[in-house]
Amino acid sequence: MGKLGEALAILKKFELPVKQQNNRSAYTLLALANIQENSDWKDSEDNLVRIHDILLFISENYGYTYAENSRETIRRQTIHQFEHAGIVERNKDDPKRPTNSGKTVYSLTSEFLEVLKTYGTDDFEKSVEWFLDNQTSLSEKYQGIREIHKISVKVDDTELEFSSGEHNELQKDIIEEFAPRFAGGSKVLYVGDTAHKNLYKLDDELEKLGIPMTKHDKLPDVVLYDEKNNWIYLIEAVTSHGPVSDKRYYELEEMLEECKCGKIYVSCFKDKATFKKYVADIAWDTEVWISDIPNHMIHYNGDRFIGPR
Repeated sequence: MGKLGEALAILKKFELPVKQQNNRSAYTLLALANIQENSDWKDSEDNLVRIHDILLFISENYGYTYAENSRETIRRQTIHQFEHAGIVERNKDDPKRPTNSGKTVYSLTSEFLEVLKTYGTDDFEKSVEWFLDNQTSLSEKYQGIREIHKISVKVDDTELEFSSGEHNELQKDIIEEFAPRFAGGSKVLYVGDTAHKNLYKLDDELEKLGIPMTKHDKLPDVVLYDEKNNWIYLIEAVTSHGPVSDKRYYELEEMLEECKCGKIYVSCFKDKATFKKYVADIAWDTEVWISDIPNHMIHYNGDRFIGPR
């Protein structure tokens, strides 16, 4: 029946949802295992592949070309379901790698790989039965591995779980180190996450301050509110994306034209080396904080220290 047909039969045996019993998922399985048309399933490999690598493999070995914009479909409609089923694990070589990293790789779990190698033998049915009997525990096992590398931050009485990565580590520093030092008594109104944009958001309080929820996707990474002074801190955590530049400053000013709070714009960096990359982009009348020298700030203005303009 050919390797594509065999891969489809395997997915059916493993009781994948109907929406994952298709050519897209079958090709993805073949790419993950490095199975070409003349390969034997017993030679399935433990590869680390990016979504881009999967597209190349399919094109080069099976003559079917997916457009580059198909990557998100493969990730969301195949890879995610493979992960939940205990078939695939993400970033085995570096579990702390950020979710949105361009270096993110996927590989078959060791348990699934061993079963896959038995396809076409008398042991296959029994191996599949064992896998399905243990599917829930296997899925929890690999989910648990990812949970270990999450970043915990306490906001008021809420325990937030960030996905791993430099950007979210910096957001943790902003909440736990910057806020007590330079925004004492402030309340966290919003914080995003590389995996979940709206990880923590107090809609009612943001709206009361004149911050339109119709444009919440334009908010900076962290928003703090100092009720005593009626100041709002608009904070960008700068790792791979830019600081509060002139463009970003005026974009936020326009978005917050109904907000009557004093606005304090802050660009935060993990270290001086990252800060130096963005020096020329930072807008005047804004602030800079570097987390590895947490007791100091850099004020991009000539007449005053931290405070609204």
